[in-house]
Amino acid sequence: MTSSAIGTPDQLRDPDYLPPLAQAVPLGIQHVLAMFVSNVTPAIIVCGAAGIGFGSDQGALGFPDMTYMIQMSMLFAGIATLLQTIGIGPVGARLPIVQGTSFAFVPIMIPAVAGLGTAGLGGLMTGVLLGGVFHFFLGFIVGRIRYALPPLVTGLIVLMIGLALVKVGIQYAAGGVPAMEAGMRAIAEARAAGTPVDWSTITFGSFNQWLPALVVILVTLAIKFFTRGFLAVAAVLIGILAGYAVALAMGQVSFTAIERAGVFALPNPFRWGFEFNAAIVIGMCFMAIVSAIETVGDVSGIAKGGAGREATDTEIQGATFADGAGTAVAGIFGALPNTSFSQNVGLIAMTGVMSRHVVTIGAIFLIFCGLIPKVGAAINTVPINVLGGGVVVMFGMVCAAGVNMLSEVTWNRRNMVIFATALSISLGLQLVPEALQHMGRTAQILLTSGLLPAAAIAIILNLALPEDLGD
Repeated sequence: MTSSAIGTPDQLRDPDYLPPLAQAVPLGIQHVLAMFVSNVTPAIIVCGAAGIGFGSDQGALGFPDMTYMIQMSMLFAGIATLLQTIGIGPVGARLPIVQGTSFAFVPIMIPAVAGLGTAGLGGLMTGVLLGGVFHFFLGFIVGRIRYALPPLVTGLIVLMIGLALVKVGIQYAAGGVPAMEAGMRAIAEARAAGTPVDWSTITFGSFNQWLPALVVILVTLAIKFFTRGFLAVAAVLIGILAGYAVALAMGQVSFTAIERAGVFALPNPFRWGFEFNAAIVIGMCFMAIVSAIETVGDVSGIAKGGAGREATDTEIQGATFADGAGTAVAGIFGALPNTSFSQNVGLIAMTGVMSRHVVTIGAIFLIFCGLIPKVGAAINTVPINVLGGGVVVMFGMVCAAGVNMLSEVTWNRRNMVIFATALSISLGLQLVPEALQHMGRTAQILLTSGLLPAAAIAIILNLALPEDLGD
């Protein structure tokens, strides 16, 4: 599909231009496919941490809560994207910005819901709602707080997001947390009884679990390195499809959830109740600041890469309003925080099509998927080890993105000490959460996430220490 078939150079740089539908529809769906896996994965991870995901008792029921959260992830990613592309009053940048569920919040959400089942989701969704409201009001001041988050701080935060999640990726690739815990119990019982461990009954870490995950990783890398264009952008999705085929051939795929899922369902407000949890609210508000700055970067990247100009203050403010509004509404109906998706910024630069209406078409497709439970149930048929292969790559890319941002830092003595202090304390608390076992649960959730202490230490030290200390 050549650019001349879509429109003139001036039209392609115009956000208000609508290409012919024969080109606009596939371009819009292309945007959805590029973000699809990343959008639904946080819901699967959060449900797994809560104990209502893969390997839980809900499996016999078709994972109703996880299926619902996946549905809402698609539905409200579509609605939040419409807020950006179409806009309502001052809300929305009216640019081709794709919204989706943010990985940045996952390290905050995992300890907040760990092992609590559905009882932990009321507090989580209340935190998402209130964090979204806070995020909305950041739109009035976002331009004035950018100075507090230079590459030293933002790079460290992105690196910590990746480091906090790589453990989850390996656990998934090897068979998932329930299988890991069952294996540990079997080993402990055998050793306590003085009998040999029957490794044939332990699935976690077995070759059968690792094979589909490795296929995902290898196919993803092959597609990423040896293809160009959209194929390279959708490498993880293609890799997961290849791993899914292997898992299907190995008998690891069950379609029971699809059979039990409904054909159409509307969102259910406050499905899990309303509960104020200070730790979650504080964490969500803090990460909203980081997400807002990320959105500023994405808006700037879209304006520069698609239209060859700088983003206006109105566009940046509108995008931040839409981020917050989309997240707040998502929290009401059981979805997770939304933010602009950076991979779609690259897709706009690659296709050269700046049309916001193309992304609107993709948003409508997402909304359509979100209203059909069978779509969410179909995603649930992807075995956890297959998903693990994909997220190992994705989380590694998050780490790499953080390192790339840190490459812009001048590594003098001052900046090295700030980075070293923030990294060692935050990563150490994440690896040894028992070090804070005498503190309250709120403090434990906030401090063992890895993200909040890293960001707080880096921001405070960067603002407090004069630049000439690095000389």
